[in-house]
Amino acid sequence: MSNHVYKSIELTGSSTTSIEDAVSTAIERASETVRNISWFEVVETRGHVREGKVAYWQVTVKVGFTLDA
Repeated sequence: MSNHVYKSIELTGSSTTSIEDAVSTAIERASETVRNISWFEVVETRGHVREGKVAYWQVTVKVGFTLDA
């Protein structure tokens, strides 16, 4: 097994459906331009309330990926 070096970035995704969908949205969009994504950590969860109901979720995630050799 070789040693790996990871880089991490923070992303914020949003969804009108759920926290999980907000996370997926952020990771799927990032994976269009960032290679080798291998882990994530939810850093912060927020939401917007409209007329007494949750209008959308906003989730900040730290995403880690391996650097190319």
